[in-house]
Amino acid sequence: MVEKINGKIVLGLIQEVKIFDNSTDKSRSCLARVDTGATKSSIDAALVNELHIGPVLASKYVKSAHGRKMRPIVLVEIEIKGTRLKEEFTVADRTHMKYPLLIGQNILKDFIIDPSK
Repeated sequence: MVEKINGKIVLGLIQEVKIFDNSTDKSRSCLARVDTGATKSSIDAALVNELHIGPVLASKYVKSAHGRKMRPIVLVEIEIKGTRLKEEFTVADRTHMKYPLLIGQNILKDFIIDPSK
């Protein structure tokens, strides 16, 4: 059962997300880090290639702990706790990070975050 508060689905800090392939009906599940401090969501470049995600919509300078860098932006279709949506993600090399996806404010506006989950 999906927990809701005021009609919004409750997410934890680590959340399972299903990512859909742009060219087939295939999908891949992975864990994502929920980051309320991130303005835009981010996806690992290897996942973008594996799931044929694209085309690049634009590029944007992104400030992170590793400095300021220009990143491509792609539209990604995901499913979180039964909610399927398409949203913009910046593409980054996240191989050195624990999670291939970072879910930021552009998606979190539709959810409530409970750090104890």
